Amino acid sequence: MKILITGIAGFAGSNIASDLISCHPNIKIFGIDNFSRKGCEQNIDLLNAKGIKLIRGDLRLTSDIDTIPQVDWVIDCAANPSVLGGLDGQVSSKQVIENNLLGTVNLLEFCKKYQAGLILISTSRVYSALELANLPVKLIKDRFEIDNPNIPGLTDQGISESFSTSAPISLYGVSKLTSEQLILEYSYNFDFPVWINRCGVLAGAGQFGKADQGIFSYWIHSFKEKQPLKYIGFGGTGHQVRDALHPRDLVFLLSNQIMDPNFNAPKIINIGGGIENSISLKQLTNWCEERFGANEILSSQEKRPLDAPWIVMDSSAAQKAWKWRAKIEIYKILDEIADFASSKSNWLSLTS
Repeated sequence: MKILITGIAGFAGSNIASDLISCHPNIKIFGIDNFSRKGCEQNIDLLNAKGIKLIRGDLRLTSDIDTIPQVDWVIDCAANPSVLGGLDGQVSSKQVIENNLLGTVNLLEFCKKYQAGLILISTSRVYSALELANLPVKLIKDRFEIDNPNIPGLTDQGISESFSTSAPISLYGVSKLTSEQLILEYSYNFDFPVWINRCGVLAGAGQFGKADQGIFSYWIHSFKEKQPLKYIGFGGTGHQVRDALHPRDLVFLLSNQIMDPNFNAPKIINIGGGIENSISLKQLTNWCEERFGANEILSSQEKRPLDAPWIVMDSSAAQKAWKWRAKIEIYKILDEIADFASSKSNWLSLTS
């Protein structure tokens, strides 16, 4: 079996590729990446050592797509993953849409040509930013908890697939949501299999974390390097909550979706660490202080666009359809990142 992984030099792509080939040594993996993200060159030697064929290319360019050999499945990990993308001046709005949407269109044409299956690594940020921002929360032991669960799409396990996807979402979120719809249309009309996995916050060693993406890695590396941090919004207290998911936990699901697909399963599922793998910035700070000592933490009343007090994924549908659940618990993830941070110097400057 031949598999193409897009964005393979990134954190998610490289981890998925490495673990997938370790679990299935008889498969052949090709990877395409434009290597534009600072830090991704750190993964090239690892991927080469695994015998993975790397292709330098841009999914926005059909001429680059034409260089990809025929494969059986595509796992799409390529994205500009920042919820502030196109809003913070780092990249233009057009770049965000082209990176995340035009690349999907070209991949769909590729899959149509070869009848290859497609798996999209999507995101929790397809859910309505306005609805998320207005979630009713209460403060319990240094973290927000949901105060009233009687909201459509919100369960006692977190945000389910039926939660609102109404605008505003973010340019990143709407580009992924539109990609999802195009994928479903192509699958129906041109008869090739697709799966859409909406992931929570991915975290682990070697992540190229920044303040607006990869927050767990960014926070821990900042503590280790004694770089000042800031609680933004929600009273400047750091009580906002996210769940953490290690990309290695995706490999069991991806293997089943490719090798033993249950075509009665829903096409779209949430994949996240869940409530048991969730933590607030304040709690993360406490953990970091125990590991690395004190660090400067600033407090800001600034309200960051499209931010939310609480995002935790309900993965019940994945458990029911695929017997999937997150196995790597959050403190093992934090320890892994911290051990990696302790072995590196100036990781933040290398990758941001």
